[in-house]
Amino acid sequence: MTKPKISFLAFFLLWAELQGWKVPLFHVQVCVFLEVFYLKGRTGLLMLPRGHSKSSILDVFNAWVIYCWPHTQILHQGTTDSDAYKCSKGTRDVLEKHPLCIDNHNVSIRQGEIERWFVNGTLDVRYGTMLAKGILSGVTGHRAHFIQNDDVETPQTTANPEQREKLPKKLSEQTHIAIPGAKKLWIGTPHTHDSLYEKIKKQRKVDKLILKMFEHEKRFEDTQKDQKVLLDFEPVHGFSGIGVGAKYLHKGEHYECRKLKNVWEITFLESNYIVDFYSEGLWEERFTPEEMEFRREECKTLNEWDSQYQMHAKPIGDVRLDPDKILAYDCEPVLKRANGEYFMMLGERRIVGMSAKWDPSSGKLKSDISSTALVLHDDLGNKYWHRSIALTGPDIITNENGEIIGGQVWQLCDLIEEFHIPKIVIETNGIGGFAGSSLKAALKKRKLRCGVEERHASQNKNKRILESLEGPLMSGLLWAHISVLVVANPDGSEEDAPAAKQMREWNPAVANQPDDYMDSAAGAIVDQPERVGKIHRNNEVNEGPNWRGNSGVIEATLDFEN
Repeated sequence: MTKPKISFLAFFLLWAELQGWKVPLFHVQVCVFLEVFYLKGRTGLLMLPRGHSKSSILDVFNAWVIYCWPHTQILHQGTTDSDAYKCSKGTRDVLEKHPLCIDNHNVSIRQGEIERWFVNGTLDVRYGTMLAKGILSGVTGHRAHFIQNDDVETPQTTANPEQREKLPKKLSEQTHIAIPGAKKLWIGTPHTHDSLYEKIKKQRKVDKLILKMFEHEKRFEDTQKDQKVLLDFEPVHGFSGIGVGAKYLHKGEHYECRKLKNVWEITFLESNYIVDFYSEGLWEERFTPEEMEFRREECKTLNEWDSQYQMHAKPIGDVRLDPDKILAYDCEPVLKRANGEYFMMLGERRIVGMSAKWDPSSGKLKSDISSTALVLHDDLGNKYWHRSIALTGPDIITNENGEIIGGQVWQLCDLIEEFHIPKIVIETNGIGGFAGSSLKAALKKRKLRCGVEERHASQNKNKRILESLEGPLMSGLLWAHISVLVVANPDGSEEDAPAAKQMREWNPAVANQPDDYMDSAAGAIVDQPERVGKIHRNNEVNEGPNWRGNSGVIEATLDFEN
């Protein structure tokens, strides 16, 4: 690539002077980033809060690229065709009015309309200097040196799992139409927890600049009058609530603040259900306290505020069953014996019951997960979602003699044997009608004792899931093993486990959506575990020890009352 005729910063400042703009410092930072990316990089990611002029800067940047290298072919894609056309119009406007472009024949527009146009300096007669298209429009026959994705992730393209799955597939076409050595720039704000921008960040070679409205932030829930909290940054801005009723907090009126060495002590002068404190804003001159308070009231959810202004990868709407509200733990149950009786401990908690549910997938429409959930119950009413497993392969695998030697029922037997599960419920919808007999045969082969209950589900699934999970979740009684919530990636990072991902994406108003892990967990959580125990002095071969409490045992050293 040849040396640019002028730096992008200088080109931008000339345009800003013509427009009468007062350029904030972070715009200078963005200009430097874009130039370095274009000259030395291949993939760039620019994330700015809403209203911070990222699209206006991109218009000028496109004009600079064309001014320096008129042969460049740019493909600009937005959420829709009309969104993409805005950038096309903006770029043309800069080329027509910028002081360095007015008398420059090479960058004068030769032909074309808003969707596709050519400048005189291009040798291309097929593809155009700039093509503007919506992300769902076809670009298969195009070619480009520079590909831009401007706010392609929006509520329109990420409203449900199907749309989020469709978006990357459409974007993948850009790889194949790119001229070798082409550059790709992503610009936008996140709109979902599994934002495509999070995936781009993890790519091996990415130039990225991510600026939040406030660099430092801290959130407090259920604050009380006279309560004191500590911050590791000086609070410049504060808000309480979200949506209607949200307000900007003023020092001396809503809270007191004093510095203690390297921390700041906040004393609340009133009670609030949610309070956010922030450091100095990125663009204080434009986003005044009055403007931010207005925007805070206009946001319907905290997720919307966090994603659009603080660049957190969250869905715009509320998450009805938020996995972040689940209490996590990382220990395994231990089976012990005292005074002739088995009992089970999970850390310091006595486990008095256990419930498990298997929801076979075979034979069901729109389902590909054969999910099993294991839930432990303690004597205080807490529920411990200990395992959420997808069984794989055929339901049963037999040898030449017809004996069961593998399959999903065999995997289930492994789980039953490992945790001494006393009973498992099988949903009999679909293939579940045959799964009970297959599991009983496998249990017999393995010489395991476990009750098998076959149950047909007739209630509306979304209602069943909501009624089962929301109560324990909101009351703080629902715990989950760390394996149910997160999985570790090879690079050391973590992401949502499948069960937690389904919870985050789940919408009670949508009829058909991925919910297999949630459905099996819901059944196990509300299922009443058996609490009748007995003294075990001589167990049968492979019989699961009875670890459930028995109120008739008076010789025990522990209190086994239920």
